Amino acid sequence: MRTIDAIAQVLKMEGIQYMAAFPTTPVIEAAAEAGIRPIICRQERAGVGIADGYARVKNGSPAGVFAMQYGPGAENAYAGVATAFSDGTPVLLLPLGQPRDRDGVFPHFSSVRNFAGITKSVEQITTPARTVDSMRRAFSHLKMGRPGPVMVEIPSDVALEEVPAGVLESYKPVKATGYQADPQAVLEAAKALLAAQHPIIHAGQGVLYANATQELVEFAELTQIPVMTTMAGKSAFPEKHPLALGSGSGVMSRPVYEFLKRADVVFGIGTSFTKHGMTTTIPAGKTMVHATNDPNDIGKNYNVDYPVIGDAKLVLRQFIEAARDLLGSRSRRGGGHVAEEIATIRQEWLAEWMRKLASNEKPITPYRVIWEFMRNVDPAKAIVTHDSGSPRDQIMPFYQSDGPRTYLGWGKSHGLGTGLGLIIGAKLAAPDKFCVNFMGDAAFGMIGTDFETAVRSNIPTLTVVLNNSTMAVETEAMKRSHELFNTRDLGGNYADMARAMGGWSERVEDPAQVAPAILRAKRATEEGRACLLEFITSQEREFSHRGGIR
Repeated sequence: MRTIDAIAQVLKMEGIQYMAAFPTTPVIEAAAEAGIRPIICRQERAGVGIADGYARVKNGSPAGVFAMQYGPGAENAYAGVATAFSDGTPVLLLPLGQPRDRDGVFPHFSSVRNFAGITKSVEQITTPARTVDSMRRAFSHLKMGRPGPVMVEIPSDVALEEVPAGVLESYKPVKATGYQADPQAVLEAAKALLAAQHPIIHAGQGVLYANATQELVEFAELTQIPVMTTMAGKSAFPEKHPLALGSGSGVMSRPVYEFLKRADVVFGIGTSFTKHGMTTTIPAGKTMVHATNDPNDIGKNYNVDYPVIGDAKLVLRQFIEAARDLLGSRSRRGGGHVAEEIATIRQEWLAEWMRKLASNEKPITPYRVIWEFMRNVDPAKAIVTHDSGSPRDQIMPFYQSDGPRTYLGWGKSHGLGTGLGLIIGAKLAAPDKFCVNFMGDAAFGMIGTDFETAVRSNIPTLTVVLNNSTMAVETEAMKRSHELFNTRDLGGNYADMARAMGGWSERVEDPAQVAPAILRAKRATEEGRACLLEFITSQEREFSHRGGIR
């Protein structure tokens, strides 16, 4: 048995069914022989995205896997790995490496050296005898602690060498485990929450990876504390729930804006509280409770009054028990009318936005597309993701997910086009869901040829292209250059491109046809076709509460 065959067998034992890849690497053949289906992308960044989307929907069990050749294959994958690292996605990366006699010699690219800063761990299989130990360490890193991409480089000469007899038999699938928090820390934090006048829960994607949505709902209902989510944590709390405020990022819904502004205690659970352009900054003067599984998060950007270290699911159960003991038969003071207030604020906010959401203007406002999608698609039966730039900022505040991983939020490292790979991976992980990616024309220009990957691989996703023929988000940044040289302008008929790649597509210019087109595309995906809808949209630059809380 060769090294690559042993690797393939380990993948199979760990429950891996799909492996995104791009030639040339013998890992593809070995995986196929083991019964693992290779999904061959058009370029490596999209392939990492496919593995990333798959891992998100599966909550890392099993992980997503991407294999690539050495040199240009590993180099081209870098941007996708950076996104997975910044968003904390458990993806296993299997780059081929240079033969050992060339390793480290300029100008040969070394994955071990160059990916060290954007992976949770990276190591090289230096001899066939180390294969099983290297893979065991990789899956241990993937399954425990803060999620993130893990890399195992396979030198091309080692890949084809024989593994010593009996080595593979020693491998057992890695069991994941978590840990509870210090009970005294939980008790003190729970007292602060229950004594607060206007507490708020700030939930991140750690809740998703811990499968802790049920516990989060139970705690929120017990204490009547409203819940907002981060962009990456969107769907960690069901957004149809009466206590759901919505998601916060560089933009936010009105309920998030109002409740976070007045909050006296903020309870962060499963979030890193990272200050970033794509996160909501917590206003000064709040009492901070921070529960995370990574001690490095504590105090990183905020002073934390009540630090709590532990697995989100186990920690929330501790908070539930502490709150029950503290409350007894009482209700939390001030928690009686929270749901009604959220509903009132949301209704008023939406009423203000109806001029955009229900607009008949031409070109179509992207908000009309989002609104019609929301009215015609059951969010519990869909998985939706955004792309970078305007589509992300337009959809995040308004769209209401309904269940864990019914929305894939991303963007701390936000390469245009990432959503296309994510949604292909999501459909592989959840074939019964209507999987939809909203992207702009600039994003499609970056990575649109991988729409053909979905077509060729019989992965029936829907890509929605909001085509305004410009980079509207760059209007101020490129004002003078655009006046002189039209630097923001883009062009293309993306429906025609999708059709040329073998997919189902429509180009829509009439607002009255937005909803019918969405329903036609949905039916086409149900018939097994990869679909693309191109909406000709306005150069919209109005956003909901963009720029933070004042």
